[in-house]
Amino acid sequence: MVIIGAIIVVVCVLGGYTAHHGKIGVLNQPTEFLIIFGAAAGALVISNSVGQLKHLTHMILASLKSKPTSKEQYLELLLCLYELCKVVKTNPLSLEPHVEKPEASEIFKKYPGVLSNHHALDFICDTLKVQISSPMSPYDLEDLMDKDVKAAVEEEAHVVHTLSKIGDAMPGLGIVAAVLGVVITMGKLAEGKEAIGQNVAAALVGTFIGILISYGFMQPLAAKIEADIAETMKFIDVIKSAILALSKECAPKVCVEFARRSVPPSARPSFEEVDKATSSSAQKAA
Repeated sequence: MVIIGAIIVVVCVLGGYTAHHGKIGVLNQPTEFLIIFGAAAGALVISNSVGQLKHLTHMILASLKSKPTSKEQYLELLLCLYELCKVVKTNPLSLEPHVEKPEASEIFKKYPGVLSNHHALDFICDTLKVQISSPMSPYDLEDLMDKDVKAAVEEEAHVVHTLSKIGDAMPGLGIVAAVLGVVITMGKLAEGKEAIGQNVAAALVGTFIGILISYGFMQPLAAKIEADIAETMKFIDVIKSAILALSKECAPKVCVEFARRSVPPSARPSFEEVDKATSSSAQKAA
């Protein structure tokens, strides 16, 4: 959808321009692009560490293929949580191999969607490790999980903040390019109206590019990444609900029901769907 949206922006803007008999060739101003994008790249380097730049790149690439979490993915998570809760209720110490090495766990192997989600996997394993080694009260456990979520959100939010800041700066950088173009134009006043018109047009392209990149691409991309982060946090919140219920000595099916109620209504499996899936899982285990 990100790529489709970008194509729509380009086609509509350039289509409208050419419909008014504008010449596409006039917009090809490599030096204006160099000034704007070079300055933006420099600003990114100034305001971020190497690790943050790598994380920014990763988040942008991930946004190109991300999509809302489906009902099937949530159902898979609920089944995984159900099995983990069953193990804790049966023999808490037998859970240790599963959370120490989840890649080798027979439980996690059944649910590749959970296993491949490093945010969810780390959250599950780290929290259950604490409960195995040194059980905490539900209140303290909730506080611990909240701190974990807060730290993750703050790290991810830095990407959105950075993109938004650079997006806000793009119109200004476009004006910088335009001003430099006007400076060049002032040196060509003796060359006649045609030369002046060409140079002014080239200068204005800088302003156009800066505004278009900001409001047509960077701000929407920042909004998309922010939505992706919120989607991930919803997934984590479902896990949190189940583990918190487990710490209150609830039965596995009740823990899963707490988790199910935390799923957004648009993607929430029904009670019957979850009950049927967990019952089927219990029969296979038996």
